[in-house]
Amino acid sequence: MIKEIQIRVRIKEANQENILKKKAAKILRADINEISALKVLRKSIDARKSLIYFNYKVKVYLNEKAIEDKSFSFEYKDVSKAKKIHIIGFGPAGMFAALRCLELGFKPVVFERGKKVSDRRKDIKAINQLHLVDSNSNYCFGEGGAGTYSDGKLYTRSLKRGDVRKIFEVLVQHGASENILIESHPHIGTNKLPRVVKNIRETILNYGGEIHFESKVVDINIEDNKVKSLVLENGQEFEADSIILSTGHSARDIYYLLDKKGVKIESKSFAMGVRVEHPQQIIDSIQYHCSTERDELLPAASYSLVQQINGRGVYSFCMCPGGFIVPAATSPGEVVVNGMSPSSRNSRFANSGIVVEIDSRRDLNKYEKYGVFKGLEFQKDLENLAWLAGGKTQAAPAQRLTDFVEGKMSSSLNETSYQPGLKSAPLHSLLPKIIGRRLRKGLKEFGNKMHGFYTSEASVIGVESRTSSPIKIPRNDLFEHIEITGLYPCGEGAGYAGGIVSAAMYGERCVDAISKK
Repeated sequence: MIKEIQIRVRIKEANQENILKKKAAKILRADINEISALKVLRKSIDARKSLIYFNYKVKVYLNEKAIEDKSFSFEYKDVSKAKKIHIIGFGPAGMFAALRCLELGFKPVVFERGKKVSDRRKDIKAINQLHLVDSNSNYCFGEGGAGTYSDGKLYTRSLKRGDVRKIFEVLVQHGASENILIESHPHIGTNKLPRVVKNIRETILNYGGEIHFESKVVDINIEDNKVKSLVLENGQEFEADSIILSTGHSARDIYYLLDKKGVKIESKSFAMGVRVEHPQQIIDSIQYHCSTERDELLPAASYSLVQQINGRGVYSFCMCPGGFIVPAATSPGEVVVNGMSPSSRNSRFANSGIVVEIDSRRDLNKYEKYGVFKGLEFQKDLENLAWLAGGKTQAAPAQRLTDFVEGKMSSSLNETSYQPGLKSAPLHSLLPKIIGRRLRKGLKEFGNKMHGFYTSEASVIGVESRTSSPIKIPRNDLFEHIEITGLYPCGEGAGYAGGIVSAAMYGERCVDAISKK
């Protein structure tokens, strides 16, 4: 007999030998010796009260041999001589589109403006230490896209877009820990993602796909509303009748190119704000109800917060427990901050984007002259303002959280994980009122929800401006552009996906749509 059951284990019991079997036997009213095998399907933490539990969903085998799970294997085909599908961008959407091509018998031909993951390290080091930004190789551009140097968070609500489990299994097949298959909020870690990305690249090449690095697409030729070819910066032209456009939300030149070519794009709402950084111990003490260090069995604590302020949502975004704040600028003359965590989440700091919803129809009247690009120009202005306030370097303008809320300059700043450093600046007055006022009220409310969150030991660091794209590339139900045949807007840059998993599933579905057509 095989049973699936839920088991709750107190943290003090978690290290006991065979605790899951003992609990399962009690629940099933069976002798523990009758349990021939037990498999954990799901694991989560319940820390709502001072008594903390681990929750497990398990499959229990009673007097029955456990069924061996098949090792992850996907039927990739040799596509070296197959029909080509061209993919622009090699982030999560582009990578999984290419892998799906191998499954369906198409040859993926990928063009990535940035470098291989190993070669990106030098340029990322230059941002952190020398304040030099390479416009084609940075935290956003290069093999694996922005996802490579991120927390690798895999939580998504986009369950209708595709097979989430399959995405996880592909990642495990290419080197991610099997823990992502059972954790309620799985993550891979920025230290492990580069190896996973490299292994995906090798799979694509081994089965006959092509990947062209340092190959920036500067033109897409369109005739009679059909794509005909794409052109690289070096002048090379490639005939193409199906192009998956998976360039990410920071490839602003692509939006300008599409507009110049007469390809319809639209402005959309988005969010902007700051990064808030706390000592991790403060977040642990709030979430785990502990006055000292958290229990060694518990991971670095996280949080998720949202509050309506004056008709707009103020909320946490991309929370990175035990993580680092990184410079995510993609051009000189701008400061953009983002967050990431290693797999161990062992940094002394916790950080999260705290952002405000921006309604492109009502909030950007001063930018109407830019038409469809009004949100993008708003982003650029704030990023340039942060650069100026940081001393025209990658140092980020910052305040103590309490000073920001109370409207005071900070005479001193907290320690930080942000390598380029912080510079004291009046972010409370520099940010536009639509953002600054709501953030100040929202942070005070968050302090009421999480007692200890509102503290001078926390820092407000600007600006968090790349939560999502302010541009949408409209598509139909077949994932094709509404006017241009053969053009498939995909991933975060298309304005529909958000995060690694949803972008990956989007990439797969674009290839499915092409195959059906």
